[in-house]
Amino acid sequence: MIIKALAFSKRGMDLGMELSLKLKEGPLDLQQAGFELERCSEGGLAAWTESAWNTADALLFIGSCGIAVRAIAPHVKKKTVDPAVIVMDELGTYSIPLLSGHIGGANELAVHIARAAGAIPVVTTATDINGVFAADDWARSQGLVVANPDRIKWVASRLLAGEKLGFKSLYEIEGQMPSCLETADTGYDILVSHRSRGSSDALRLVPRIVTLGVGCHRNIELEALEAAFEAVLAKSGCHRLSIFQAASLDLKKNEPALLEFCKRHGFPFITYTAAELAAVPGDYSGSEFVKKITGVDNVCERAAVLASGGRLINKKEAGNGVTMALALKEPVLSWNGAING
Repeated sequence: MIIKALAFSKRGMDLGMELSLKLKEGPLDLQQAGFELERCSEGGLAAWTESAWNTADALLFIGSCGIAVRAIAPHVKKKTVDPAVIVMDELGTYSIPLLSGHIGGANELAVHIARAAGAIPVVTTATDINGVFAADDWARSQGLVVANPDRIKWVASRLLAGEKLGFKSLYEIEGQMPSCLETADTGYDILVSHRSRGSSDALRLVPRIVTLGVGCHRNIELEALEAAFEAVLAKSGCHRLSIFQAASLDLKKNEPALLEFCKRHGFPFITYTAAELAAVPGDYSGSEFVKKITGVDNVCERAAVLASGGRLINKKEAGNGVTMALALKEPVLSWNGAING
């Protein structure tokens, strides 16, 4: 996590420096967080905000709410992409999450900042102040992606009204389910799944647990990779948000179209030697021709399994000079920390 803080006075700078030290004593993610503190120069607020908005996970304004609101107003888009924004007065009395309270983690971060400064956290989100389970907040804590954020309000309003909602997960979840939820195989309101199928009315929470294995001809075209990707998604039934990385043979580490494909989709690209791939245990769709060219009988399946540390869920799909396969590693999910509303 990268936190960028802006102070408007010497007292605010002193508070910011104190926070940078005390946050290192907090939870592990904050101990590892980058905390960059600056004092606002004359006329520099707009430039600082624009830069921080595009490079930080959280913005902390040590000053007035009014200044922060005016500064971020031109940049606000939607809760799924906006960074967390917190305001703290220069005396360190209050810590106020302004934006992206749940998905962006502003509420949680504001509480940690308040503890570090001995301040009062001022959280105004309805589910938090009423002690009601917040599906989007829990999803963030578990590394789940909200596929249809327009359903967050629908779920939250029903929970605030005291309704019990149906919950379905394809995976085991440790701990006690909140009392406001009940297990439902059909008629569910919240779905945790890496698959694209399921009720379109439910709030869909997608774990990023699928690895894409790729093999391709030299100088492959980007269009061929994109077409193959759409085909493997359709064949496997995997939700595109469930795929979080791509893997291949090290001979492909500088393949232009493959690098561009991964950049477009935000996939880290991992490569292995032929010997590393050949050593992966399992039954794969081997090819003597591929082995003669690359030194290993199958690239995409073995690369997917090795990178994921899991199991193959979709064997090799081949066409137009591209092979793709998918592997999945089961997520570790927990109800710990969820409000038992």
